[in-house]
Amino acid sequence: MPYDTLDALPDSVKENLPKHAQEIYKEAFNSAWDEYADPQERYGDASREETAHKVAWAAVKHSYEKKDGKWVEK
Repeated sequence: MPYDTLDALPDSVKENLPKHAQEIYKEAFNSAWDEYADPQERYGDASREETAHKVAWAAVKHSYEKKDGKWVEK
Protein backbone atom coordinates (compact mmCIF):
# COMPACT_ATOMS: atom_id res chain seq x y z
CA MET A 1 0.00 0.00 0.00
CA PRO A 2 1.24 3.49 -0.75
CA TYR A 3 2.56 5.68 2.05
CA ASP A 4 0.78 8.97 2.76
CA THR A 5 3.33 10.35 5.22
CA LEU A 6 6.91 9.77 6.32
CA ASP A 7 5.58 8.52 9.67
CA ALA A 8 3.88 5.65 7.83
CA LEU A 9 7.16 4.33 6.41
CA PRO A 10 8.61 1.09 7.80
CA ASP A 11 10.71 1.49 10.94
CA SER A 12 13.79 0.25 9.07
CA VAL A 13 13.48 3.25 6.78
CA LYS A 14 12.56 5.85 9.41
CA GLU A 15 15.27 4.79 11.83
CA ASN A 16 18.11 4.65 9.29
CA LEU A 17 17.56 7.23 6.57
CA PRO A 18 17.78 11.02 6.83
CA LYS A 19 14.56 12.94 6.13
CA HIS A 20 15.41 13.74 2.50
CA ALA A 21 16.20 10.09 1.78
CA GLN A 22 12.90 9.11 3.41
CA GLU A 23 11.11 11.49 1.06
CA ILE A 24 12.87 9.88 -1.91
CA TYR A 25 11.92 6.43 -0.62
CA LYS A 26 8.26 7.36 -0.15
CA GLU A 27 7.89 8.94 -3.58
CA ALA A 28 9.69 6.10 -5.35
CA PHE A 29 7.68 3.46 -3.49
CA ASN A 30 4.36 5.14 -4.31
CA SER A 31 5.32 5.55 -7.96
CA ALA A 32 6.44 1.91 -8.25
CA TRP A 33 3.27 0.77 -6.47
CA ASP A 34 1.25 2.34 -9.27
CA GLU A 35 3.59 1.35 -12.08
CA TYR A 36 3.86 -2.34 -11.15
CA ALA A 37 0.20 -3.03 -10.36
CA ASP A 38 0.09 -5.58 -13.18
CA PRO A 39 1.94 -8.79 -12.21
CA GLN A 40 3.18 -9.14 -15.80
CA GLU A 41 5.21 -5.95 -15.33
CA ARG A 42 7.19 -7.45 -12.42
CA TYR A 43 10.19 -9.76 -12.51
CA GLY A 44 9.70 -13.35 -11.41
CA ASP A 45 7.28 -14.01 -8.59
CA ALA A 46 7.87 -10.72 -6.75
CA SER A 47 4.81 -9.21 -5.13
CA ARG A 48 3.70 -5.67 -5.86
CA GLU A 49 4.90 -4.53 -2.44
CA GLU A 50 8.26 -6.31 -2.72
CA THR A 51 8.87 -4.73 -6.12
CA ALA A 52 7.96 -1.26 -4.82
CA HIS A 53 10.37 -1.62 -1.88
CA LYS A 54 13.18 -2.69 -4.22
CA VAL A 55 12.56 0.31 -6.46
CA ALA A 56 12.44 2.65 -3.46
CA TRP A 57 15.77 1.40 -2.07
CA ALA A 58 17.35 1.70 -5.53
CA ALA A 59 16.15 5.31 -5.73
CA VAL A 60 17.68 6.09 -2.32
CA LYS A 61 20.97 4.44 -3.30
CA HIS A 62 21.11 6.65 -6.40
CA SER A 63 21.56 9.74 -4.17
CA TYR A 64 22.80 8.29 -0.87
CA GLU A 65 25.44 5.83 0.26
CA LYS A 66 26.18 4.18 3.56
CA LYS A 67 29.41 5.38 5.21
CA ASP A 68 30.51 4.41 8.70
CA GLY A 69 27.05 2.97 9.38
CA LYS A 70 25.14 6.12 8.34
CA TRP A 71 23.41 7.10 5.12
CA VAL A 72 24.97 10.23 3.59
CA GLU A 73 24.43 12.10 0.34
CA LYS A 74 26.79 11.20 -2.47
